[in-house]
Amino acid sequence: MSSFHVGGKVVDKVDLLRKKHWAWRLDVWPFAILYAIWMTTIVPSIDFVDAAIVFGGLVAFHILVFLFTVWSVDFRCFAHFSKVYEIHLADACKITPAKFCGSKEVVPLQFRKQMTSSSATVDLEEIFFDFRKQCFIFSKEKENFSKLPYPTKETFGYYLKCTGHGSEAKVAAAMEKWGRNVFEYPQPTFQKLMKENCMEPFFVFQVFCVGLWCLDEYWYYSFFTLFMLFMFESTMAKSRLKTLTELRRVRVDTQTLMVHRCGKWVKLSGTDLLPGDVVSIGRSSGQSGEDKSVPADMLLLAGSAIVNEAILTGESTPQWKVSITGRGTEEKLSARRDKNHVLYGGTKILQHTPDKTFPLKTPDGGALAVVLRTGFETSQGKLMRTILFSAERVTANSWESGLFILFLVVFAVIAAGYVLVKGLEDPTRSKYKLFLSCSLIITSVIPPELPMELSIAVNTSLIALARRGIFCTEPFRIPFAGKVDICCFDKTGTLTSDDMEFSGVGLPGNTELEADMTKVPVRAMEILASCHALVFVDNKLVGDPLEKAALKGIDWSYKSDEKAMPKKGVGLAVQIVQRHHFASHLKRMAVVVRIQDEFLAFVKGAPETIQDRLTDLPQSYIETYKKYTRQGSRVLALAFKPLPDMTVSEARSLDRDLVESGLTFAGFAVFNCPIRADSATILSELKNSSHDLVMITGDQALTACYVASQVHIVSKPPLILSPTKNGRGYEWVSPDETEMIQYSEKEVEALSEIHDLCIGGDCIEMLQQTSAVLQVIPYVKVFARVAPEQKELIMTTFKTVGRMTLMCGDGTNDVGALKQAHVGVALLNAVPPTQNKGLSLETSKVENTKSGKSKKSKSLSEAAGNSTSQNGEGSSANQTGGNRHQTAVEMQRKKLKKLMDEMNEEGDGRSAPIVKLGDASMASPFTAKHASVAPTTDIIRQGRSTLVTTLQMFKILGLNCLATAYVLSVMYLDGVKLGDVQATISGVFTAAFFLFISHARPLPTLSAARPHPNIFCLYVFLSLMGQFAMHLLFLISSVKEAEKYMPDECIEPDSDFHPNLVNTVSYMVSMMLQVATFAVNYMGRPFNQSISENKPFLYALIASVGFFTAIASDLFRDLNDWLKLVPLPRVLRDKLLIWAFFMFLSCYSWEKILRWAFPGRVPAWKKRQLVIAANVEKKRG
Repeated sequence: MSSFHVGGKVVDKVDLLRKKHWAWRLDVWPFAILYAIWMTTIVPSIDFVDAAIVFGGLVAFHILVFLFTVWSVDFRCFAHFSKVYEIHLADACKITPAKFCGSKEVVPLQFRKQMTSSSATVDLEEIFFDFRKQCFIFSKEKENFSKLPYPTKETFGYYLKCTGHGSEAKVAAAMEKWGRNVFEYPQPTFQKLMKENCMEPFFVFQVFCVGLWCLDEYWYYSFFTLFMLFMFESTMAKSRLKTLTELRRVRVDTQTLMVHRCGKWVKLSGTDLLPGDVVSIGRSSGQSGEDKSVPADMLLLAGSAIVNEAILTGESTPQWKVSITGRGTEEKLSARRDKNHVLYGGTKILQHTPDKTFPLKTPDGGALAVVLRTGFETSQGKLMRTILFSAERVTANSWESGLFILFLVVFAVIAAGYVLVKGLEDPTRSKYKLFLSCSLIITSVIPPELPMELSIAVNTSLIALARRGIFCTEPFRIPFAGKVDICCFDKTGTLTSDDMEFSGVGLPGNTELEADMTKVPVRAMEILASCHALVFVDNKLVGDPLEKAALKGIDWSYKSDEKAMPKKGVGLAVQIVQRHHFASHLKRMAVVVRIQDEFLAFVKGAPETIQDRLTDLPQSYIETYKKYTRQGSRVLALAFKPLPDMTVSEARSLDRDLVESGLTFAGFAVFNCPIRADSATILSELKNSSHDLVMITGDQALTACYVASQVHIVSKPPLILSPTKNGRGYEWVSPDETEMIQYSEKEVEALSEIHDLCIGGDCIEMLQQTSAVLQVIPYVKVFARVAPEQKELIMTTFKTVGRMTLMCGDGTNDVGALKQAHVGVALLNAVPPTQNKGLSLETSKVENTKSGKSKKSKSLSEAAGNSTSQNGEGSSANQTGGNRHQTAVEMQRKKLKKLMDEMNEEGDGRSAPIVKLGDASMASPFTAKHASVAPTTDIIRQGRSTLVTTLQMFKILGLNCLATAYVLSVMYLDGVKLGDVQATISGVFTAAFFLFISHARPLPTLSAARPHPNIFCLYVFLSLMGQFAMHLLFLISSVKEAEKYMPDECIEPDSDFHPNLVNTVSYMVSMMLQVATFAVNYMGRPFNQSISENKPFLYALIASVGFFTAIASDLFRDLNDWLKLVPLPRVLRDKLLIWAFFMFLSCYSWEKILRWAFPGRVPAWKKRQLVIAANVEKKRG
């Protein structure tokens, strides 16, 4: 078998390869033969200059083939490796990652003998490869590769029996298998990064151009350009190196822990931990008093801990972690369900309580835990991997710019071919000069400043966003924001605020909410006061804001000895004996309490789960809680049951199921979560600017629908998909249950025309089972009770049907979706609580994270664009033009750096910034330091502006290049060359205009009109062709007119530059065309400022028109002499100026008509959705 389909989240396919001997590589032996043929047959048969031209062509081709092995992984495999069908013959493999997970790579395949812990000398061989810090092992039974297994899916009984690795041999075997608990990745050297940058296609192309200029005897200019290129590349490599060094600082905290190995407790460093080790873990602090973080992911076996997980989740509420002692021994550990038993690597323990009753005692009073995962497999390591190998980087020279250049090359080849044919007809011409000219014409089409200009446009947006507190780690995603047509929002903490307000208690038999606490039964108050997970950390009450709101609302106090009592009036104290923590899969929590000598069980949870556990259900139970949820409130049902007399230890060991069954209803606790002040206005602006809005939340469907209707996501009558009462099939139900429609996947599209649809997480599972995901999800407006993986599925489905997605959320549960969306916006409003100096340092580090990020964003924007600046128009030596480019970009760089530095001043400034993983920001391309959804409109505005700017740049560059190719070919045939100064002035003009264009600011409001998302559309094509035809007409007629006035002097074809009339006219005309192109193709309203508002551009236009009139009228003779322009006859001058005016008018009218005829439209995704859904049907059939 030569390839394996792994089909995992990271790796999709593995192909087995074997490296060829160097002599048999496809970039070696065929060329050896070609060079031999050249030596033996070509050199003797033709003259030396022609042979040298052939040799030059061969070398260029050889270099190109070699470079292709660097640029394309597939081509490298084809040239350097051969496919093999037996795994033992292979020594490398080509990895194809899963969709949207980066590009292919070739990695070495490794073989090692496995040490077995038994005394038998059977040597097992292990075949594996490492890909992006994950190890994949070949399994002979499955005949496939799979991820290296960690002990994370065993039964609870297995973990409780764990005593650590029993012998040195076992420790050695585990170390061999899993390696050390460190984040190791090779630090790239400056030379290596420099080499990578110099291998980029654009850079190579520019060096090639410089070579051509050298041959055309522009020595000074060529070397100057080369020097500038290398300077740029090296500054860029330097900043990338800095970013990678920042990342390397994230490491496992070096702390010593007590580890139970070989039957005794030993002290070990955190980096030596292995999966399966049993350790004693607790709150530990370094010399500076700063809390140490947990070194690896571990499962609590005994004791409990309170942990700050802000580093991973951005969630500031400390989490309570409990041991697995009460769980059934046959149950298996589930990573998602049992989060409250797991301590994650990188998080900080705020306090811990050991368990004295557990058989294995810890020597230092820590809690007992077993290590599950180490290194890059921990949660912290996973985030590190996400940063290092995130979704494919969107770069400037994408396939669109490549295709566009190909389209231009066709025209250049025609022009060059014409010159070649005509030139060969004249036997006196030098063939070397002729080939050189043809190459120059072809290369003049690829504007060397293209990547530069794109980078300026994107940099301008980066600065504008940074001013508004929005950071971007992948700058070239900005144009994507301009194409977005569907915006998805998380509800809690994004559209609504994090603060909960306690509204009151809903009592059985009473439809009105009771806000006066004196009228609420004591039992309901007792449940609210004690059934929670609030704790004291350093004498401060911390925990879920909802539970704190309830405690405050009922006016009870809660003490650190786990006792709750009323602040006023007479009431009995409630002592908590045992807590059964909230579990998201159970949707409820319970406590066993003691009031005086009586034991009771108190339970609170989602009304629909509590309802099945009540002994008798009050009549109005369902309609009461639904009434409150329809108003957008969060409702919890409260229940209790008395327990028989028993001892405290018996109460503690009660089975959870026993505690939570046979309950008596005590009331509903109702909370309100206020919608943020600006959510509605911002979402309405998004809706009016032709975006579809979607809400994705973990909350209840009725609440979600209510909030969605408040913020303009839902405007038509909503329908919620739910199982039918008899449990057979599904139906659409309106929130007030007056309307019911039978569910059928075929009718979803028709339904979505008249209703807004809402589905829950359980229904998404049903859709996956019936393969109806593609038919239903694209039409749904509200997704409720959604698990994090389902959020990701929703995003990928939208992408599959061809929608451009924006996802806005916070917290870790959004990370997957933020990564998958085209534009992910993480809102950072949670900063870890300052609890002592240690934690405030922590906050500063989270801030500093940003500085690491800003550096990263900066280096990326440099990487994509500025590396490839080559000063110059494709015509001649224009050092000044080049300088203008560089200074423009340099200024931008400094501006951006200054801004980023200002924004990161919040760090403590003394210690070196350590990149800590904080907040969801690490996993999303955009991070906003705002607690509202306002940044989405800023990002879309900048995105549209950048998109429009890049589109107009492509058009302008295209038109300029087509004109240049024509001018070069015509002039060459007439023996006319461009003067040094002329080319320089032309370069300065272009550079200045491009800079002014990219400085156009976006308008403050989003328009309903959309920009054209692609370069390839009828509008651009017609616009280019129409304008080019008019330019060509103007050029040809002007040159023809000039020839009438030319004396029949003979111009030597390959002589040096001489001023003459044809040269003067064609130069003036090409300059006029350049300026007209800028003025006509500038795109102002409804996205950017119009020409009259963009003052610098306006003044530049006026100045250039004045300049032309001056040089055409010969007002300043010295200026014309310096520019090597000859005086024009009066009639010719008048004709030129009048023709120029008419050419401008006709181009302008043509462009206006096209913009009116072809407005930007929302992509027609429904057709694509039908096609894809039909294909899925076929596969099923």
